[in-house]
Amino acid sequence: MINLNELTVKEAIDGLKKREFSSVDLVKSCLSQIEKNDGKIKSLITVTGEQALIDAQWADDMIGERGAVVFEEYPLLGIPYICKDNFSTKGIKTTASSNIIKDYVPPFDSTVVEKLKEAGAILSGKSNMDSFAHGSSTETSDFFTTKNPWDTSRVPGGSSGGSSAAVAADMCMFSIGSETGGSIRGPASWCGVTGLKPSYGRVSRYGVIAMASSTDSPGPITKTAEDAAYILNVIAGRDPKDATSSPVRDLDYTPDESFNLKGIKIGKPASYFNIDLEPGVKEHVENALNILRNMGAEVVEMDLLDPKYSIAVYTILQRSEVSSNLARFDGIRYGNERKEFGFENKKRIMLGTYTLSSGYYDAYYAKAQKVRTLIKNDFEKAFENIDMIVAPSMPCIAPKVGESEKSSMFGELMDLLTEPSSVAGLPGISIPCGFYENMPIGIQFIGKFNGEKNILSVANLFQKETDFHKSRPKL
Repeated sequence: MINLNELTVKEAIDGLKKREFSSVDLVKSCLSQIEKNDGKIKSLITVTGEQALIDAQWADDMIGERGAVVFEEYPLLGIPYICKDNFSTKGIKTTASSNIIKDYVPPFDSTVVEKLKEAGAILSGKSNMDSFAHGSSTETSDFFTTKNPWDTSRVPGGSSGGSSAAVAADMCMFSIGSETGGSIRGPASWCGVTGLKPSYGRVSRYGVIAMASSTDSPGPITKTAEDAAYILNVIAGRDPKDATSSPVRDLDYTPDESFNLKGIKIGKPASYFNIDLEPGVKEHVENALNILRNMGAEVVEMDLLDPKYSIAVYTILQRSEVSSNLARFDGIRYGNERKEFGFENKKRIMLGTYTLSSGYYDAYYAKAQKVRTLIKNDFEKAFENIDMIVAPSMPCIAPKVGESEKSSMFGELMDLLTEPSSVAGLPGISIPCGFYENMPIGIQFIGKFNGEKNILSVANLFQKETDFHKSRPKL
């Protein structure tokens, strides 16, 4: 018999509607899994168990009073989730895994957390991350390193490593992460879960501790693409508190039951497959492409700008925006001095300050913005002939703890295949497509701007055809 904490969001909602179990049962099951396994995985900074059980009882009372119809008003009623610790949570510590704000308790909720609360979702914990999201392994957290549930000698990825590890270990129904260069799709790939990075502006950044304001994108990490669509329906939309949020009207991202792959053109860029991929990664992604062909899709050989150009662009833009955003942490408003910044934070601040300084702005920052436009135009031209792009999510399986210390550019090299679409503001989803050395491998679908529904629909069909997403680590 399946444990309640192992259910998907859709399965949990169906069970609550039928009164097969209660929200209190769901929350207790997830809290029990946290207590049992988080000591070795270390995915969470804060557990809000007491309040979660109070919220769960309220949810059960609502369901008892109004029945299944209550889910029309509260689509996530009674569903426990975990949130990355750079999202402001009213009355709950929000640290961004940094010593500089380790005791910060926000007086307000981020828009994402507020929308989830209004939908009835229950916050059961805040997850560990790379400090201020500076990293791709969760090893730069000022508190501790999160471990990969599939192999605790390996990293989960980052910066949303705690969020992805928590979903993979069934500590929640879903989690919330944020992506700037690969921080949702990367850890989702390495942890064997589904990670959706929406189009830039599709989900409000208000209340998210900023890293790079022109690419930061909040999104869901789930067990299925169907669940990712369900969560996106709740958190997407225009927000007057975020001037960069998309004016596009709210859409229904739920995959259509009638959708099929016949006539769908999926572009396979040679430049994304000709890099130094780990053999097992290339093999399983190619196998996944054959599955898509057998399902009716047309896989079109094509090319895009070499993703290596995005490394330079992303590094300059991200460091520049980090320098600007972290200037507010001046030791006055948040209590701790700037010397509390971690080594990775200091490196990024210094490089960003340099690229924005007089005499170097035009040579670096302004030039990077021009190349960014070329990357964006390259994608737009490609989408004239195809519906979406497919590629490996990461160039390798999750590396061992400590490997990141061997390269000062570890994060940029690991996020090589996700950075171009992030720089261009495009949506992307990573889903499991196989295993190599008993570690999960992810395949990503990149869509047109505001094309989340298409990539969610293809990912959903792939998951109906395969069982990779159903595999779970033996904890």
